[in-house]
Amino acid sequence: MPLPTRTPDPTVATETSAHQPRTEHLVLLLVAGAIAVLHIATNNRYGFHRDELQFLSDARHLDWGFVSYPPFTPFIEHIGLSLFGLSLGGLRLFSVIAQALVVYFSGLMARDLGGGRLAQVTTALTVALSPLPLFEGTEFQYSSFDFLWWVLIAYFTIRLLRTGNPRWWLAIGAAAGVGLLTKYSIVFYIAGIFAGVVLTSARRYLLSKWFWAGIAVALLIFLPNFLWLVRHDFISYHFLQHIHERDVAQGRAQGFITGQVLLNANVFAAPVWIAGLIFFLRDRRFRMLGWMYLVPLALFLAAKGRFYYMSAAYPMLLAMGAAAGERWVRRMRRPLAMTVEIVFFAGIAAVGAYVCAMIIPFASSGPLRDFVLSHNGDLREEIGWDELVKTVASVRDSLPADQQSGAGVIVGNYGEQGAIEILGPAYHLSPPISMTNSAWLRGYPTPQPNTLIVLGFTEEQANRAFTGCRLAGHNGNSLGIKNEESLFHSQIFVCGAPRKGWAQYWKNDQRFG
Repeated sequence: MPLPTRTPDPTVATETSAHQPRTEHLVLLLVAGAIAVLHIATNNRYGFHRDELQFLSDARHLDWGFVSYPPFTPFIEHIGLSLFGLSLGGLRLFSVIAQALVVYFSGLMARDLGGGRLAQVTTALTVALSPLPLFEGTEFQYSSFDFLWWVLIAYFTIRLLRTGNPRWWLAIGAAAGVGLLTKYSIVFYIAGIFAGVVLTSARRYLLSKWFWAGIAVALLIFLPNFLWLVRHDFISYHFLQHIHERDVAQGRAQGFITGQVLLNANVFAAPVWIAGLIFFLRDRRFRMLGWMYLVPLALFLAAKGRFYYMSAAYPMLLAMGAAAGERWVRRMRRPLAMTVEIVFFAGIAAVGAYVCAMIIPFASSGPLRDFVLSHNGDLREEIGWDELVKTVASVRDSLPADQQSGAGVIVGNYGEQGAIEILGPAYHLSPPISMTNSAWLRGYPTPQPNTLIVLGFTEEQANRAFTGCRLAGHNGNSLGIKNEESLFHSQIFVCGAPRKGWAQYWKNDQRFG
């Protein structure tokens, strides 16, 4: 059954917003604003996540590319440092804004798919109270911005198909180009776009100059990073290959299908997004968006991707399902319709409240803190970095006076690297020496230190790489939280220079992590 829309003639490029009551926009802004306020109020509970520390480090060494990701996210973090300094809330504000925009544009998608206020509010609330969108607002992650680009591409595609105005390809191309500068996995979504064009009536755009102009815009935006990849022998591809093999070996790719139902969207709304997919595939005008979901889903499943790589595809499905559900409810008698609405929103709210308790750091102590830390491994990774840096400084201070001034700090992972580089200056620590990701490209210091404080290495690794190692301290955290650092990188050593010399050591020991 074709989906009715508010514009009788889809070939006429009209803008719906001019005919919408302002209150509908205000309601969407209210929902988006409420979720933003929630994040702003709770985002300064603990410390930086290890990934955020890597972004902060790379933000001080801007380039057109980095080993582990494209340049957009460090660039935004660089702006955050300039505006807010080392402020947790300030730096995470950009992720909060991105997720607020996700909620708002999700509601707009429901509007342009023919939904009224009920469908728009349903979509916005469901997206706002879904696990992955909620998480993306709690930390500064490249996935937060990647999520936004996916949603904007879907919104622009709906505008394209609804109005028939081919100039929307420029917006789609711009969002895809910035998406390529944010996270390379968006290529799976782009594959879905091309499949949707070829397999549906949208193939008529293959003859449009605006379609090819959109591709040109995307490639032009991506070009500087592509040239960086060429100059560095596509090192990011080797990194992603390593990370993928690690994830598969550790079982992180398991549960891909169950994650689609339980975690990528509010589980109570599963019938809504499933209906949305069905209605997309049944609707001749909007069928392209069905393929924009199915193709990346199949590609990620075949490639053994992690479940959350698909999370940003669900707002468009929820929008279509909400628009269809609104029409279904409107055909009911009012008492039954009210009952259905109350039950649905109560279910969404109940699941959302539980998800919030699992993800949002509402409290810095007490049962709520214990509950969220037991369920949210990413929050556990925010704890202990200040104490680590303080411990390293105390190890440095325990050295003989003639060794203290020339002692270097060599680290084994990017979290330690960021912690020493970002938090270390308060303790007058020298910049870290690191072979991990983009730090390896920056090389080792000149002159090279003869005394090294070594962390992130096992005793066997330290003795194999360096001379004269001795155990000098232990890393942990005062809360007793078990995370990667406290469990696997708790020992701190003092060692001499690399056994094979700095040049040979650097050549043979690049790390991906």
